[in-house]
Amino acid sequence: MAKQKILFECENCGYISPKWMGSCPSCSEWNTFAETVEKKKESKKHKVDISKTEQRDIVRLSDVRTAALERKSSNLQEFDRVLGGGFIEGSFLLLGGDPGIGKSTLMIQVAERCPNMKIFYVAGEESASQIKQRALRIGLKGDNLHIGSVTEVRSVIESARRLKPDLLIIDSIQTMYSDDLSSLPGSVQQVRECSAMLQQIAKKEDLTTIMIGHVTKEGDIAGPRILEHMVDTVLQFEGDKNHFYRLLRCVKNRFGPAQEVGVFEMKGNGLQEVLNPSQLFLSDSGHRVSGNAITCVMEGSRPILAEVQALVSPSNYGTPQRTASGFDQRRLSLLIAVLEKRAGLQFTGQDVYLNIAGGLKISDPAADLAIVAALASSLQDRETPADTLYVGEVGLGGEIRKVAFPEQRVREAEKMGLDNVVMPKTEPMASIKRIKLKNAARISDLFR
Repeated sequence: MAKQKILFECENCGYISPKWMGSCPSCSEWNTFAETVEKKKESKKHKVDISKTEQRDIVRLSDVRTAALERKSSNLQEFDRVLGGGFIEGSFLLLGGDPGIGKSTLMIQVAERCPNMKIFYVAGEESASQIKQRALRIGLKGDNLHIGSVTEVRSVIESARRLKPDLLIIDSIQTMYSDDLSSLPGSVQQVRECSAMLQQIAKKEDLTTIMIGHVTKEGDIAGPRILEHMVDTVLQFEGDKNHFYRLLRCVKNRFGPAQEVGVFEMKGNGLQEVLNPSQLFLSDSGHRVSGNAITCVMEGSRPILAEVQALVSPSNYGTPQRTASGFDQRRLSLLIAVLEKRAGLQFTGQDVYLNIAGGLKISDPAADLAIVAALASSLQDRETPADTLYVGEVGLGGEIRKVAFPEQRVREAEKMGLDNVVMPKTEPMASIKRIKLKNAARISDLFR
């Protein structure tokens, strides 16, 4: 046990001294000091509790009554697609993305498309006048949108209880703070406690809540990773500032399928939905050159056609360059090695540049075959057929492996007007009528 510290307290004025004194220096009285024990200050524990009612009784699972999940549509088809059909009452969502990517604009457009929903927008990074200017640009009157600039979490909760909105938007969670904590807003402790309090009001009062979060240089949501475990849905807003398209990706969803993707295009009047993203990422030019090939990648359950561009040219340096944009550079080096070993193509002394058109970033192994076709086409300076889709994973032995969702990929190619699909042998597809399937077991079959 820790040894208790002995102090001396003046019984007249309460002055405390570490040693006994005859005369009190505060009140000048004599013989008034009495021995006392130092009282330890109890550390204040911050309890996250916003409830004003008693705890509910514990019930058995068999006695719990279930109700069908009713969803409220945001009237943004791409946004509803990512959520799994719309908002669920009492759900707790986290939206992350790079600065300036359009997170606040997306939330304003949700308010514009939901005039029958009362929305409480907590603005911690912008003033009400700035939000008004953005709302005017996209044509929002704002009769259903209530703006609050207070970022103290208990004040926000009390305002939400008084207003009783259908949707609470926190922009952003890094600007929220609690007076019970001494740390600055944005610290791990503040973010964790404020999120826990907002989670309780979302669950106990069936208030749908969306938190906007900052991201780090690596693209992860800033703050403790516990945030992603607390929320029901994690959304990532992705895109390149040099391109107009934006991808809304669902990383986690307790009420629907994860890894779904919605595609938007940034325009002067806000974000516009792209209902046919394959058309967005394919070239409109009728002029064909060597080094181009078309593939189909899966983003969640959605097939998207993408154009692969490769350029192989003699190197002017001792070490040839290998550059990839929108694709893993190590994977590119692997595919080049397979072509050299299994197909007899020589890339020694050749610079290789690979680009996924439109700024799209792909990681689907089904794009391997299209990349191999584009590399061989550029090296030999021979054009690939413009009406052909290449789908398949390339192994180290030069074999072409099967990929997931082959029928959905072929159906998307048929919808976009392609005539041929080069892919490994699969089961017969009854729904495919017009398009011609060309089976390839090895990359040597590709050159035939």
